[in-house]
Amino acid sequence: MNDATPKPEKSDGTVGRTLAVLDRVAEFGRPVRFAELLPVCDLPKATLYRFVQTLTNQGMLAFDEDRQTYRPGLRLVRLAHAAWAQSSLAPIAAPYLDQLSKETGQTLHLAQLDQGMVLYVDKRNASRPVEMFSQSGKVGPAYCTGVGKAMLAYLPEDALQNALTRQSFHRFTEHTLSDATSLRAELENIRKRGFAWDDEEHEPGIRCIAAPILSPQGRVLGALSITSGQPDGQKQLETYAPLILETAEKIAKAASDWRFPEQKRAD
Repeated sequence: MNDATPKPEKSDGTVGRTLAVLDRVAEFGRPVRFAELLPVCDLPKATLYRFVQTLTNQGMLAFDEDRQTYRPGLRLVRLAHAAWAQSSLAPIAAPYLDQLSKETGQTLHLAQLDQGMVLYVDKRNASRPVEMFSQSGKVGPAYCTGVGKAMLAYLPEDALQNALTRQSFHRFTEHTLSDATSLRAELENIRKRGFAWDDEEHEPGIRCIAAPILSPQGRVLGALSITSGQPDGQKQLETYAPLILETAEKIAKAASDWRFPEQKRAD
């Protein structure tokens, strides 16, 4: 389970607490029994049961009577598909990722920021795949990943401060930046050179070069990375710096030109 899921504020009330239950079910990554939800939801048994029943009645959860388990429902899948198509960079960036994958043969990641965390929205595997944490749909830390730092570096100060309060600063490896002060210094370096490094900060043996995807107004849309699991990977990745920056600019341009289909029909 991912403990990084943001907890709803008190002002979110019943809706926020109900959605938090939905988050918990999804985090298990498998069908889950009511008894397994009870200790992780911090709700009275009767309240949790009411929320679960409401989510099931609304199609957000599906209940298996034979196994007595709950899993995300088809209505949630439909909503996720709509959100993916309308909010994710993945459909816009896909042809540029395909081209970059052909040119480099390396593992690529496309990510966006969500509540101060990294949401991986697309991936291309290397010709010789590298085993690693990141997969499309997964959420990871921002402070110790290339894509995360690339995005944090270009946030306005108030948004950056908010994102920093959401970082755990857990030390994954001996190279992990473990406090906000050292991270801020690194973000300044990223702004100077235009791209970010992950030098075995999240996973041992995994190195990444990452570029931010910025709107013409400088708003952070996402980030793109190239990954290597080779011992001399950083030298190789450094040669890709101009290429990844160029690709990030192309994705940003495509995103700025993109409009929803119904807007196009209205023109």
